[in-house]
Amino acid sequence: MGRISGVTAADTRERLLRGAAEVFAERGYDGTRVADIAAAAGVSNGAMYAHFASKADLLVAALRAHGRRMLADAFAADPDRSVTDLLVLIGRWLPRRDDDANRYLLVEALVAARRDEDVARPMRDYVAERADWLADLVRVAQAGDEIDADLSPNALAHFCLLLAMGSALITPDLHTVADQEWAALLSRVVAGLAPAAGPEQTRSEPMKVQISSERCQGHGRCYDLAPDLFAEDDEGYGTVIGDGRVPPGQEDQARLAVANCPERAIDTSEA
Repeated sequence: MGRISGVTAADTRERLLRGAAEVFAERGYDGTRVADIAAAAGVSNGAMYAHFASKADLLVAALRAHGRRMLADAFAADPDRSVTDLLVLIGRWLPRRDDDANRYLLVEALVAARRDEDVARPMRDYVAERADWLADLVRVAQAGDEIDADLSPNALAHFCLLLAMGSALITPDLHTVADQEWAALLSRVVAGLAPAAGPEQTRSEPMKVQISSERCQGHGRCYDLAPDLFAEDDEGYGTVIGDGRVPPGQEDQARLAVANCPERAIDTSEA
């Protein structure tokens, strides 16, 4: 197959990445031939080798490309999103990966890396890149007082990697959990990462939260991050649950919701 007229090198590389993702997902790494990928991309075998040294390199490159697209979409949807909100957003998406191409790529890459050093080498680089990116994200959150500065960015990045990669193996057809239950758990986990309250923040009376109907624009971060404290009304705006009193032990969830409200529509006070 000759070179396709009007198709740039970047176009060819993109076609190979998409074709590889489809074929690896359908046939697995061991069951995929270079010719299969080239055919799916509509290019020659030689064109593939002009961009990637091996099938292993193409597998990891496809995994890397799909991961970047997911993160780019998350940032593009809301560029002002806080780090903790971004982590919750990605965390809520993890159990829903039943038809996600990135999940198939990740599983194939992890399995192949166990028995093929040609895959293991680029996979080590890929995982290290992900870990460094997550650790840098944690440092940004720590600088903004979203995450406790005493926590190790590397340890937290490792925890996120374990959660993300484990979710690729436990698919919804094997085990599932209700979205609301999963969101509540994530909110508790993220709230637990917040800086510890100092003595000056200790309250003798319960904290109370309220939402300004004039400032609320319905972004929904409050009930995503603290579903035990906030809910969605019939028009999609946030509303407090009950009289707004924050149960003991849930103060960090309330502070997380306050910090992540773009309009600063949530006020806190002592009862």
